[in-house]
Amino acid sequence: MLHERTRRWTPVAGAALALASVSGCASLSDREDAATASALRFETAIARQDSAALCAALAPGTRQELEDTAKSSCEQAISGSDVPDASGVQRVDVYGRQARVVLDADTLFLSSFPDGWKITAAGCEPRPRKPYKCELKGG
Repeated sequence: MLHERTRRWTPVAGAALALASVSGCASLSDREDAATASALRFETAIARQDSAALCAALAPGTRQELEDTAKSSCEQAISGSDVPDASGVQRVDVYGRQARVVLDADTLFLSSFPDGWKITAAGCEPRPRKPYKCELKGG
C-alpha cells in the first residue's frame, strides 16, 4: 500500500517541481537585477524623450491613471510629466513581486508582471513619516 501511494505522488511532486522552476522562482539577486534593468531602461527612455518606450515600461494601472488624469493618450501625457532624469542606482529593494529602485535623482517603484518588471510609480520623493510623493502612480 505504501509503495502504491509513493508512485501516485511521484508524478505530482515532479510536476509541481517543474512548474515552480518555470514560474519565476528566481533568486533574490536575479529579481534585483531584473528590476534594476527595467528601471534603467525607463531612465534611458526619459533621457531620450522616448514616450512610446516610457509608456511600454509602465504597469497597466499606472498607464491608465496617467491617461485618465491627463485625458489624453499615454504618449502625450507622459511627455508633459515632471519625472526627473536619473541614472546611478543607489539601492534596490525587492519584496516578492514588488521592488523599489533608488537612483541618484529619483525613486521608482515596480511590480513583476508575466512580461517583466513594470513601473508602478516614478518621480517619487521620500517624505519624513509620510508615504512617498510620486509624479506618476497607479490608481
